[in-house]
Amino acid sequence: MAKPSLTDLEAFAVVAAERSFRRAADLLGVSRSALSHRMRKLEEQLGLRLLNRTTRSVSPTDAGDRLLTRIGPTLRDLDAALDTLAEDRGTPSGVLRINAGKEAARLLLRHVVPTYLARYPDVELDLVSEGRLVDIVEQGFDAGIRLGEAVPQDMIAVRISNDLRFLAVAAPDYVSRFGKPITPDDLLRHRCIRQRLPSGKRYRWEFEKHGQEIAVDPPGILTLDDNDLMVEAAADGLGIAYVPETAASNLLAAGRLIAVLEDWCPPFSGLMLYYPGHRHVPAALRALINLLKEPDTKTALLAPPDVNAGRVS
Repeated sequence: MAKPSLTDLEAFAVVAAERSFRRAADLLGVSRSALSHRMRKLEEQLGLRLLNRTTRSVSPTDAGDRLLTRIGPTLRDLDAALDTLAEDRGTPSGVLRINAGKEAARLLLRHVVPTYLARYPDVELDLVSEGRLVDIVEQGFDAGIRLGEAVPQDMIAVRISNDLRFLAVAAPDYVSRFGKPITPDDLLRHRCIRQRLPSGKRYRWEFEKHGQEIAVDPPGILTLDDNDLMVEAAADGLGIAYVPETAASNLLAAGRLIAVLEDWCPPFSGLMLYYPGHRHVPAALRALINLLKEPDTKTALLAPPDVNAGRVS
């Protein structure tokens, strides 16, 4: 039996992890048909079916799972060894994959990415922005960026923003017509602009004062899934919105919005870059972490925040 090539085994590992020829082909930089042909050739070489294929999905067979279990550590060790060579060369290289919320990605692009790419031109930064919270290890990311409350406990986290808070805001005209809520329960008698989370659920507004926590599912005839749209709708007098303070800061300063229930809106942990501590840290990620810790970068990131930090679910 001819031994399969290392390239084919690496490709199989990516297909098995992604469970999609399309996504795996995109990551590997090849066509879907070429990747499918390569996997069939690998199966013929080994005399075993490694992948279950349907029109909608692909998944490892029992034999494929066993092969993946055996070769996975070896492939990771090989990546670590090659990464060590990159460190010896003095310049990080390769692909650095980071999963982040849209506004966290915007924060990086504004304050970190230009310096990072100029300093490390051999690194390709793959920054995926999405609202849903994913398992970064399972999905093949080197690191993620989320609010501190959403970071898994087994991860190492590096702070990249100050504490944040959500505020209930409304247009002055709305408050003059319908009154100002004094407690969260008063929201039940108001028009509220509700938020649809990436999971599809509506967000229950969470308040806290002197240790008393209250979650409210407010009434309303408008539901949106974007903080900026919620701010605009509130400024147009359509109701009360509950949004990151930073999303509403410009309109608050301009007087088009006012905060209500402000004493019920304490700060919470800000944005964190996080990564698994039990795995080798790639040189490209280590270089990013070091850049985040530099005084100039920290000053820019930890200044009064100008990023909307959405919740995930």
